[in-house]
Amino acid sequence: MNGSIRVGNLLGIPFYVNPSWFLVLALVTFEFGGYLGGFAGLTGILPWVLGFVGALLLFASVLAHELGHSLVAIRQGIEVKSITLFLFGGLASLEKESQTPADAFWVAIAGPLVSLALFALFTGIGVSSGVSGPLAAILSLLASINLVLALFNLIPGLPLDGGNILKSVVWKITGNPYRGVVFASRVGQVVGWMGISIGILSVLGLSNFGSIWTLLIGVFLLQNAGMSAQSATLQEKLQDLKAEDAVIPESPIISADLSLRDFANNYIIGKKEWRKFLVTDEQGQLIGAIAVDDLKTIPTSNWTTTPVSELIQPVDLDAIVKSDQSLLEVITLLEQGKFTQLPVVRENGVLVGLLEKASIVSLLEKRTQTNPA
Repeated sequence: MNGSIRVGNLLGIPFYVNPSWFLVLALVTFEFGGYLGGFAGLTGILPWVLGFVGALLLFASVLAHELGHSLVAIRQGIEVKSITLFLFGGLASLEKESQTPADAFWVAIAGPLVSLALFALFTGIGVSSGVSGPLAAILSLLASINLVLALFNLIPGLPLDGGNILKSVVWKITGNPYRGVVFASRVGQVVGWMGISIGILSVLGLSNFGSIWTLLIGVFLLQNAGMSAQSATLQEKLQDLKAEDAVIPESPIISADLSLRDFANNYIIGKKEWRKFLVTDEQGQLIGAIAVDDLKTIPTSNWTTTPVSELIQPVDLDAIVKSDQSLLEVITLLEQGKFTQLPVVRENGVLVGLLEKASIVSLLEKRTQTNPA
């Protein structure tokens, strides 16, 4: 999340806290401290110290919940980019989705299972150890909160774990992961609207059920579920498209044996302002690129006798994509920010053209106009 502060690594996973987490830490410390202050003998700063310890243990429980997701994902060969604690809990950022509905189910269910295990652990310690007073109160609170954390996350709507479980079920039934995401997102939006409605009634004093937190959580669910649905809808449109489908019409391609004079006259002067051109050999295979500014290194009097091949620069092999490569994979390359344009070649090395974000957007717009939803 933007603005998050890196505080270390957990099992090799970068761990961040969002500034909003400190607000929740203070509020939970205040709530726990006030609760513990009701016990006889707790005076001064002691209840607040215990409240702070309890708040840290609460967030340790949230962290353990996210680690549950992360460890299962790692076992499936999925990289966990980070774990972030923020206003409404935690978020494990995964490199990619699971390959099968069953794998997706186990990643989703792992977090609630960890929370249920912690609920059983804290309950067991509280019952079997015979502790009393503030320690018993902290154990009881942590047990209850982990139970609530597990049950809340099992609500069947994205972005909650229950939504991911529902997504995996719909994916299994339909064979389409994107339909699973859209369906679970719609359920998440319904849950979000319910939370907003309950929260508003509570804030207005028309209901004793809910609170301002219910309203905020509803807004959070509504926004994130909507983004999930939009993303899945876009991905579904892209799933059958290949890199060659998004190639720019009249891509900047020239032949290596062209003279610099013909290059300037036919492709630069009075033409679209391309700053770099892809260069092909006689068979149409990509052999490099030429930057327009490099023409300045050759006297204009020599342009007629100097071929383009004299100024060829190598093309980064990581920037070249195959013509039949999934457009979803291509978008991932562009989103990583290392490349803004990607040459597209066939298996035999023949250059198809160049693509960029704008050409992908144009392709999607054409498909939407041709096949409106």
